[in-house]
Amino acid sequence: MWQAVHVRDRLSSLNPGAEVVILGMTTKGDQILDRPLAEIGGKGLFIKELEVAMQEGKAHLAVHSMKDVPMVMPEGFVLAAISARENPRDAFVSNKYNGLDDLPAGAVVGTSSLRRESILRAKYPQLVIKSLRGNLDTRLKKLDAGEYDAIILAAAGLIRLGLKDRIKSILTPEQSLPAPGQGALGIELIDGAAEMLDVVAPLNDPETAHCVRAERAFSRALGGSCQVPLGGYAVIDNGQLWLRGFVATADGKEMVSAELRGNPADDEALGLKLAAELRAKGADAILEKLAHCK
Repeated sequence: MWQAVHVRDRLSSLNPGAEVVILGMTTKGDQILDRPLAEIGGKGLFIKELEVAMQEGKAHLAVHSMKDVPMVMPEGFVLAAISARENPRDAFVSNKYNGLDDLPAGAVVGTSSLRRESILRAKYPQLVIKSLRGNLDTRLKKLDAGEYDAIILAAAGLIRLGLKDRIKSILTPEQSLPAPGQGALGIELIDGAAEMLDVVAPLNDPETAHCVRAERAFSRALGGSCQVPLGGYAVIDNGQLWLRGFVATADGKEMVSAELRGNPADDEALGLKLAAELRAKGADAILEKLAHCK
């Protein structure tokens, strides 16, 4: 809802006199909280109802967290704009400890992400990783109730909801490489809605869009979904797009990673190139194992 209000306010300021109305909806991804997302249908559960509302003419656009948007857009829909990114990194939240390195053996860490789980299992095998679903308030309440010693969340969500003071430390990309699209908002439209394309065009941030397109192309080429522990993160560094990525088994015992730099205008080509580099390093064997696990 914060995201929708944010986009509404920006559109209102760009279009004086226009009425911008929010159609609030609760998606299946928000409703089913007792099982890991990977088991119940993946990222598409967060956007399907919104797409139906657009098809039925009840809504003109939908606002999404880019990390929740499936890597292959459904036919008939387009991502028309990607707005400037909030902090894209993962956040360490705990009432007792200041960072991952402070956690004792046997400490319980909560996360909803296979990506984060694989990283934690690879780098901190002494920790106990438990699934954590629900909105931010629910997750923080579970932490405060003592069900977890620490939880890992997207920093962007905490910052946007005024909960920055709950963050004990921001994890570096070296500690926890972000998910493709993390921290960015995407505007989805019905394909061919030319008038709406013009309306949302000013919301697009070219630098963020290049980075997110590279990350998504990389993920898409490796079959990226909730069932694939995968990280992809790009920044513009000295005029070049710097893209890093990895794919791993859920237990973190096998992981391949690589990075490259190139022209931001070649965003999707760079994503495909990085995916090919990971395949050359053995990513196919990992993806094959993951396919058998589903």
